[in-house]
Amino acid sequence: MKELQNKARSIGNRITGGIKAFWNDEAGMGTVEVILIIVVLIGLVIVFKKQISGIVEDVFKTIREETREITN
Repeated sequence: MKELQNKARSIGNRITGGIKAFWNDEAGMGTVEVILIIVVLIGLVIVFKKQISGIVEDVFKTIREETREITN
């Protein structure tokens, strides 16, 4: 009977140790942080879409005008 109790206790200790090791493992934290940064950037792009597209259009308009001056 004691042998069975010792085996059960040993298995319980291994499971508990595995859970603690998994909980304390921070290897995936970098990935989570990068994903959160990307989500925030996408949100900012969605919120400021009109302003960003206006700036991009102005830049391309300026580039077209200046290349026409160079070719003429």
